[in-house]
Amino acid sequence: MIAQFASDATAAINWSDLHLSPIALDLGFFKLRWYSIAYISGILVGWWYLLKLLAQPGAPMARRHADDLVFYVTLGIILGGRIGYILFYKPEMIATPFEMLKLWEGGMSLHGGFLGVILALLYFTRKHRLNMMRICDYVACVTPFGLFFGRLANFVNGELWGRPTTLPWGIIFPATGDGIPRHPSQLYEAGLEGIVLFAVLNLMFWKTDARYQPGKLVGTGLVGYGLARTLLELVRQPDAGLEHLSWGLTMGQTLSIPMILVGLYLVATAKARRVRVEGTAGLASVA
Repeated sequence: MIAQFASDATAAINWSDLHLSPIALDLGFFKLRWYSIAYISGILVGWWYLLKLLAQPGAPMARRHADDLVFYVTLGIILGGRIGYILFYKPEMIATPFEMLKLWEGGMSLHGGFLGVILALLYFTRKHRLNMMRICDYVACVTPFGLFFGRLANFVNGELWGRPTTLPWGIIFPATGDGIPRHPSQLYEAGLEGIVLFAVLNLMFWKTDARYQPGKLVGTGLVGYGLARTLLELVRQPDAGLEHLSWGLTMGQTLSIPMILVGLYLVATAKARRVRVEGTAGLASVA
């Protein structure tokens, strides 16, 4: 097996040869990382697209609500993502509080960020007395932007690599220290969680009446992400210390199962929740 991988390594792509750097801009006293740009880009592009969705008939909130929404969702992403990463993957970091604050070095959990966003939306919708489920549907449609940019940043950072592979597009990531070609699982995730999920959700938004069935879009998003993550965990290298969980699943798969189940429930019951939609802003009511 070692000889096979050694042979394959001669034909594999070396990540170092791509001349990628986690640092996008280095001014000496200030370093801007691609990881930070990914988060900022996901939020800004998502904000811009959300405004386009809200301009359609039957929007669940006014455009003026969008600024407030983005603020709370951003807090949910950052706090939830970091806390989730520490609790799910690196609990030993609790003993070093300063390390917990080093967001610029990476280390965010999608599942933790999801929970953070849910809490942020609960507060936001109660504050403005808006329909929580319908707001979630709209947020689900813009979420793939953040997933896409985030996974690209993971690749640029040379982190969260895949399992060993003999496929011709295998990449040797220097940080592994073993010189073995591995799946570029970050790019697989960018494609499935970002591009494919965006295409599905927004086809449903623009071409069907899914946005008038509260829970259908967010439910589809949960199922789509959960299935994509569960499948990609088969080629993604588990986090150190979590390679062999006693129940036979990776941590990513374990956390995705509840998402899939909740998503299936929301999709199955969405039609029963359909009511006459009264637009908060914009054009006339839409049945």
